[in-house]
Amino acid sequence: MSDVVEVRGFEPLGKVKIAPLGDSGAAVILGDIISTEIYGRVRALSEYLEQHPFKGMIEYVPSFSSVAVYYDGLAVLMEHAGKIAPGNENYPFAVVAEILENILRQVKDAAVRQPRIVNIPVCYGGEGGPDLDYVAEHNGLTPQEVIDIHTSADYLVYMLGFAPGFAYLGGLPERIATPRRQTPRVVIPSGTVGIAGDQTGVYPIETPGGWQLIGKTPKALFLPECMPPTLLQAGDIVRFYPITLREFGKWGEEER
Repeated sequence: MSDVVEVRGFEPLGKVKIAPLGDSGAAVILGDIISTEIYGRVRALSEYLEQHPFKGMIEYVPSFSSVAVYYDGLAVLMEHAGKIAPGNENYPFAVVAEILENILRQVKDAAVRQPRIVNIPVCYGGEGGPDLDYVAEHNGLTPQEVIDIHTSADYLVYMLGFAPGFAYLGGLPERIATPRRQTPRVVIPSGTVGIAGDQTGVYPIETPGGWQLIGKTPKALFLPECMPPTLLQAGDIVRFYPITLREFGKWGEEER
């Protein structure tokens, strides 16, 4: 069995589907747009799987509008043999799809935990934010107005990806949205804050990138010695606040 399973009863926010993801995974597709309502579904399912993993489940990976669930097919069949519809007993995906469909119905109207608020200091402009003036000019604003707008919003962490600890944030005000650079930079220092289109984010490690760079934070986002090894987690709310270059330097001294 490899057909996509459609889960009924979720139509107001779009169709919900469960699709095979290779031979040991299932993609629970909870919508086809980026929205806080659909992401509520993602969080509800993720929180349930975190607290009640089914036998044979290896891990789950949330994204903007879906959750990938990876499993051990043999363990799934051994645990759930005789508990599923006849004809599906030899297909791990069929078993997992049935389990996930039942879970979805349980968490359909579940309340999601209150998000954790993470405050991140940013020294805007200067060497750490060489594109701040361009972002301002592109949007017909002053650099200070860009800073004021950027620090006025709450940003939802939809998912982590691209690099360890890199959080994809929703909620950037449209007034400061700016296209990516035509030519990406070869090296962007860790802690650099950027804008690309209608998203903002922080580079947690030194990496290439094409985002418009508006500032830098002294706060570490990738923490390999910790568990979890990242400051931000899916579902968190990020709030940026401005600091001076002197405060940035003092923060570094304290960290050392």
